[in-house]
Amino acid sequence: MLERITPLILTYNESPNIDRTIQHLTWAKKIVVIDSYSNDKTLEILHSYPQVQIFQREFDTHTHQWNYGLEQVKSQWVLSLDADYIVTDELINSIKELSAEDTDIDGYFAKFKYCVLGKPLRGSILPPRQILFRKDKSIYIDDGHTQLLEVKGQSTILSGYIHHDDRKPLSRWLWAQDRYMIIEAKKLLETPKSELSLSDRIRKQKILAPFVVLFYCLILKGGIFDGWHGWYYAFQRMLAEILLAIRIMEAEKLKI
Repeated sequence: MLERITPLILTYNESPNIDRTIQHLTWAKKIVVIDSYSNDKTLEILHSYPQVQIFQREFDTHTHQWNYGLEQVKSQWVLSLDADYIVTDELINSIKELSAEDTDIDGYFAKFKYCVLGKPLRGSILPPRQILFRKDKSIYIDDGHTQLLEVKGQSTILSGYIHHDDRKPLSRWLWAQDRYMIIEAKKLLETPKSELSLSDRIRKQKILAPFVVLFYCLILKGGIFDGWHGWYYAFQRMLAEILLAIRIMEAEKLKI
C-alpha cells in the first residue's frame, strides 16, 4: 500500500517544522510540496530530500492550493498533510496493513494528538481528519477559513495518531489566527442559523465560546493534568475564540 501513496504538503515559511515532518515520510518514493513562495529556509530544507518535488503557487485560498496539489500527484492514493503534522510509526504500520485493492474504502480518517513544544497532550479540540484517500474520488471545497475534503465513497478511521506539532513562534500563530478569524466570522454571519452546528451557534454568540473552550480543554480533555503544556494550549484556544468574537463584533458594527 505504501508504494501507491504520495504525501502532499502545503508550505509557507515552515522551517521550524518541515524537516521533522519529512523525516517521517522517507518511506515515500515521491513527496509533493506546494509552496507559497517561502522566504525562510523552507526550500533549502526541502531540497535536501531527493524524493521531494516542489511546485510553487501564489496562495489565494486553501481550497485552490490543495486542489492544485492534487493535480500534481500521479499516484492512486494521496496522504494529505499540513507542514506541522508528524506521521507516527503506529499510523504508518496501520497503513501498511491496508489492502490497496480494497474497492469498498475510498478514504481514511486519522486521529490527532496536539503537541506543545513536542509534548503530546491528553486531548485537544482537533477532530479526526480525512488524510488518506483515492485521488480520483476526491476534491477540496471551501469551509470557512480552511478547506473540507469531499470523498465520493466509503471512509473509515485508521488506528494510530498524527501528532500536530507546530513550533513556529507565537507571533506567527497570532498573525495566522487573525487572518483565519476574519474569514470564520464572515462564514458564521452569512450562514443561516438552521445550518450552523451547535458549536458554531455558541461561537456566534461571542461571549460564551471562549469560556466553553477553556473548560473543554482543561477539564473535559484533561489538559489540567498536562501541566503548563495543557494550560498553554487551553489559553491559546481561548485566545483564538476571543479573536473570533472581536472580529464578529467588528463585522456586525460595520454593517450598521
